[in-house]
Amino acid sequence: MWLRTSCNLSFTIDVPTPFIMMLRPRSGKQQWIARETYTLTPSVPVEEFTDAYGNLCQRLIAPPGEFSIHTSADVMTADAIDVAPGAPYDEVQTLPDAVLTYLLPSRYVESERFLDMATEIAGDAIPGYDQVARIADWLRAEVRFNPASVYGHMAATEVNERREGVCRDLTHLGIAMCRALCIPARMVVGYLHGLEPMDLHAWFEAYVGGRWYTFDATQDAPRGGRVAVAYGHDAANVAIFTQFGPALAPHSMAVTVELLAEAPS
Repeated sequence: MWLRTSCNLSFTIDVPTPFIMMLRPRSGKQQWIARETYTLTPSVPVEEFTDAYGNLCQRLIAPPGEFSIHTSADVMTADAIDVAPGAPYDEVQTLPDAVLTYLLPSRYVESERFLDMATEIAGDAIPGYDQVARIADWLRAEVRFNPASVYGHMAATEVNERREGVCRDLTHLGIAMCRALCIPARMVVGYLHGLEPMDLHAWFEAYVGGRWYTFDATQDAPRGGRVAVAYGHDAANVAIFTQFGPALAPHSMAVTVELLAEAPS
């Protein structure tokens, strides 16, 4: 399927402020970027680099005054995600070197605290994909997905205590339980066609059966129409913008995902 994604951010800047942006999706096995625009108003110099996770990042200094970013991309992506019940657990000693890092605790994922809980929830499932699916099912049933949650920047232990959160929060808790079972898991931020309410979205991938599989505890069924923008250990690695200096929040933000009837010309 072809999707057209867009994200518009507007800030009011008081002093020259360095930013790192992470707004450009990259082409890969699961998606192809056919067209892309990236507009800054006012226009300022930008340097781009690829971070340790392979994400495309942009460095800039926003000048005082009104500052806005507009991005848009036409993307070919799968209309369904792969599911693989029974896909086996990968022994740690057989994992690719680049995957090992996703077994470790991280800032928002205190996985070392979740072994007993993860074992209770998923321990009797077939090791591997079925254990992760059991965790995702438990999250849907036991943790309220609330896009308007007043809680912010929660680590997995806090999400477990409050049993409520936005997509990022459910993702952190799912990753924590996967890692506790020695299943590599990573966070993904991007777009999901048909998401309600529309916004940037977060989900997680688990490495089983020799590859990464998508899991989304906020959705009742496996859904495709996803455009990944950034990957990382947790939310600390996948922020769409990070500013240095006075704390800033965009005074407006608009995200759209449009289904295209045909491939863009």
